[in-house]
Amino acid sequence: MYPPFRLIASTAALIGLSATHFVCAEPSANQATLANINPGFPYGSEKVRGVNLGGWLVLEPWITPSLFDQTGNSAIVDEWTFGLYQNHQTALATLQNHWNTWITEADFAAIAAAGLNHVRLPIGYWAWEVGPGEPYIQGQLPYLRNAIGWAANYGLKVIIDLHGAPGSQNGFDNSGQRMSFPTWHSNGTNVARTDAIMKQIAGEFASQYQNAPIIAPLNEPAGFDGQAVLSVVRQYWYDSYGNIRYPYDTSQQGNTVVLLHDAFQPLSYWNGFMPPPNYQGVAMDTHIYQMFSDSEVALSNSAHIQAACATQSTLGPFNQQLWTIVGEWTPAMTDCAKYLNGRGVGARYDGSYPGSSYVGSCNGQTGSASSFSSAYKTFLRQMWEAQVISFETAASGWIQWTWKAENADDWSYQAGLANGWIPHNPTNLMYPNICG
Repeated sequence: MYPPFRLIASTAALIGLSATHFVCAEPSANQATLANINPGFPYGSEKVRGVNLGGWLVLEPWITPSLFDQTGNSAIVDEWTFGLYQNHQTALATLQNHWNTWITEADFAAIAAAGLNHVRLPIGYWAWEVGPGEPYIQGQLPYLRNAIGWAANYGLKVIIDLHGAPGSQNGFDNSGQRMSFPTWHSNGTNVARTDAIMKQIAGEFASQYQNAPIIAPLNEPAGFDGQAVLSVVRQYWYDSYGNIRYPYDTSQQGNTVVLLHDAFQPLSYWNGFMPPPNYQGVAMDTHIYQMFSDSEVALSNSAHIQAACATQSTLGPFNQQLWTIVGEWTPAMTDCAKYLNGRGVGARYDGSYPGSSYVGSCNGQTGSASSFSSAYKTFLRQMWEAQVISFETAASGWIQWTWKAENADDWSYQAGLANGWIPHNPTNLMYPNICG
């Protein structure tokens, strides 16, 4: 979900751009190749509007802190340690109750009623395979299958997102295993296991489910760790293209779209990668946050808005190559949510994160919307609209992180709907000219 080290590509430069730099979207170069497949949604011509189902089939401490706090063990910081440091039956019962209650068919009905057309569903490799010595608890797959059926009932499309790979592709807790440095890329067995799991995913869902039109083969691989990671990621993207686009073990192409992540590189890094018409049905996912560095979290409200609007200058040109979705973003502009940076880790905003400087108090910035001032709710609405406008003007759409959270309403689409900073129809804008 979050890159702790990531800067939005030169935020300082972005907020210096004027409205004249913004790029209006034209049909992408990839649109012609999409005419050769039938993914079940008119990508490139109709905007993706969606929400992530975070914290459901992959645990994240900040989304459901109660699941971690109630263990009484501060060493339980991710799904790996959730299984490692608890009695198996205790952990299994907790997870089963969570899977049964955190997201239900009623959530899909509410998402569709809010005018959205996609959900992105993170799931870990361990849903398919647990290796020797790995403490992960299985049981997620029936819920994935249920979710795809529920989505069909309400006209929603599902993006199946492999959020965690063996050895962790980024070291973040949302990969399943929090560690100081990821090891997925440095072990060929890890990558081979991931390839095999991707074949299983594509083999089942390409042939059986028409409303799961996209598979994202890996969330947020740690390209910021250098060329050793990027070279493995690039090859894995090529392998995933074959595994997803040709799911039948024959020369027959399927209709499933491959959604690659930018690996925390500027979109320009991927210029010319998998170009049409040689490659078909390829899209790019980029995640845009403004709170995971000291400089970004210190921006003024107006600078945050300006930075959101300025993303159009980079999204627009790349969207002409491969249609581009902003697959994670949020109206929240602080890292104040409890455990957002990891269980037991503080926030940059209030200076409790190691090495950070105090910007302001986290009181009234996160938690229950009942603590939010009217001015803060107005700002959340403005941030929501500035990003939606930018991601629809310059890119092929957006998927907000995340649908719900126990105690971080600033991040919750559900809470935004209930409290007025997200409209019940995403085209009903109060600030249509906020980007100039």
